[in-house]
Amino acid sequence: MIGKLKGVGAALLISCMAFVAGCGDGDNKAGGSEEKNVAVVLKTLSSPYWRYVEAGAKAAGKDFDVKVSVVGPSAESEVIQQVNMLEDQINQSPGAIVVAPSQPDTVVPVLEKAAQNVPVLLIDSDADFEGKTTFIGTENRTAGMEGGNLLASMLQKGDEVVLISGALGNPATDARIKGAKEAFEKAGLEVVAEQPGDSDKTKAMAVMENILQKNGDVKGVFAANDDMALGVLRAVEAKGLDIKVIGTDGTEEAIESILEGKLAGTIAQSPYNMGYQGVENALKSINGEKVNERLDSGIDIITIKNAEEKLEFLKSIPK
Repeated sequence: MIGKLKGVGAALLISCMAFVAGCGDGDNKAGGSEEKNVAVVLKTLSSPYWRYVEAGAKAAGKDFDVKVSVVGPSAESEVIQQVNMLEDQINQSPGAIVVAPSQPDTVVPVLEKAAQNVPVLLIDSDADFEGKTTFIGTENRTAGMEGGNLLASMLQKGDEVVLISGALGNPATDARIKGAKEAFEKAGLEVVAEQPGDSDKTKAMAVMENILQKNGDVKGVFAANDDMALGVLRAVEAKGLDIKVIGTDGTEEAIESILEGKLAGTIAQSPYNMGYQGVENALKSINGEKVNERLDSGIDIITIKNAEEKLEFLKSIPK
């Protein structure tokens, strides 16, 4: 009987030692060797621009050994769908959250609550809320102003121009339109129409068709993203008109159009770097490192002069 008790005691002792050792391993993992995870919630995954952001985020995940999950709604206009996706990611307890808010005012309450527990980093579009870690992105007003200046350099004072904005309430595209409008006013160009294209190629084409029915003397168009610029271009080409069209984002399709002599230019952001820096700085936050409150991802002005070089870079990015 005593032998049996000794056997049971030994077994219990071994079990306890294993339990303690297991706890010790868990503590070590919590100290830094466990797999980090970052949730990335974008405005959509249906356009080339956001695919570049996704590619950058995933590349950073691979480089820094971070598990990265990237989600986004079917369209930038699907604001509630993005909010639901954000809440779902938060419920999965990520180490940090990187968000490109389609409509900041709508998601601020969710972001504030999340920021109480994990680092929350914004990319592309900024929002003010308590606990934000950083904003990484382009100065969209500056990008719009550069686009406006580029178009103005191709036109004459007094020429009629059109502005095609994004989905209503999208701060990034709103800021670009504001900057372009300032440049037009300074150059003496006349804005005869400003309509939302919802960052959608087909919608922008239809909008431009309607504008051209009422305004036959339009000489130039600034669109707040490249998909809309390409949609506008289709409407212009269908009528056989010579109208200069400038886009924003620097997507592969837009640059190819520039090389074909169609789009007049695009103001390129760095979506790949934006996604990469989002995950990179999320990891810094998880590890308790200091992150600057504002990180500018910069812009590039792309015309026929440098389009080939920019296209080669985009094609080198793993999708």
